[in-house]
Amino acid sequence: MGRKGKKARVSRQVEEEEIESEVDEEMESEVDEEMESEVEGEEHQEHMRQSSANEKSLYEVLGVEKAASQQEIKRAYYKLALRLHPDKNPGDEDAKEKFQQLQKVISILGDEEKRAVYDQTGCVDDTDLAGDVVQNLKDFLRTFYKKVTEADIEEFEANYRGSDSEKRDLIDLYKEWKGNMSRIFCSMLCSDPKLDSHRFKDILDEAISAGEVKRTKAYQKWAKRISETKPPTNPLKRRGKSKKEPEADLFAIISERQSKRKNQVTSFLSSLESKYGGSNASSEPTEEEFEAIQKKLESRRRASKKSNQK
Repeated sequence: MGRKGKKARVSRQVEEEEIESEVDEEMESEVDEEMESEVEGEEHQEHMRQSSANEKSLYEVLGVEKAASQQEIKRAYYKLALRLHPDKNPGDEDAKEKFQQLQKVISILGDEEKRAVYDQTGCVDDTDLAGDVVQNLKDFLRTFYKKVTEADIEEFEANYRGSDSEKRDLIDLYKEWKGNMSRIFCSMLCSDPKLDSHRFKDILDEAISAGEVKRTKAYQKWAKRISETKPPTNPLKRRGKSKKEPEADLFAIISERQSKRKNQVTSFLSSLESKYGGSNASSEPTEEEFEAIQKKLESRRRASKKSNQK
């Protein structure tokens, strides 16, 4: 074979090797892409699984349904927080950690805006509640469900409100939420903005003056608004409820009475319209009309009672 033939054969071998190399690279690239796609798919499924678990578990931590009212959520939180509070478990670091995690849970479910976002996404945007923390907290608290009575809560509230422990908790929450008082009231045990705003302002102003915490813009704006309102006469008065009726029954009775009054007003309007040929028989009265008619019905009721007594 001549020199030209050898040269041509070597050239073909080089071309074949280059083609094989390109094919191998393309196949490797395709395999890598498929593997990456599979990994991403698995990660997405795992994320969705964790989100779904978190969505379910966060409510289960408090032992309530997803459709629970804010009152039911707060009540469940109080019962668990009462058992986990550091004052009840001195020196127990595990209970202290769980109490802090429980505060994170109520900061989400107790805030209507954050709860709405959580319900839509199922995600917990808090590193302190990441991974298995929520599930572990739920398992830890399971033994506490339904073991705290209303009497326990009332006793704790009577001793807690106005105590040094309450003051420490308030300052800790102020630091955590950077002076956002709506968030603080959401997490603060046994608190009521109507009763405690002026009292909490005095405590926090004192802490700011002592250098324990810094005055934030959020707090300053809130404090200015509170300063312009009248403080309650007895902020530490025990917030009791009727001895005759449980709280849930009381709310049910109030709602029933309100509904009954509204039905009476609607019936009264309908009778007037049918009598005088009104054209808007199906429309509801305005707030002003509703109050005026309600007063008229009340006056009739009183007059009827007086005539019966005679």
